[in-house]
Amino acid sequence: MGKLVIDGNSVYELDEVCIRKKDDEERRHKENQERKEDKGRGNFSER
Repeated sequence: MGKLVIDGNSVYELDEVCIRKKDDEERRHKENQERKEDKGRGNFSER
């Protein structure tokens, strides 16, 4: 089930599965960027 957002006279339904998937992709992208930056600096920390 989605969430309803009421904005004045407009009503929107947010797909929670889609939002969760997008958040997961953004998190993975950010983690990959951080790993690339760490490698460039020679910091090899295990995660």
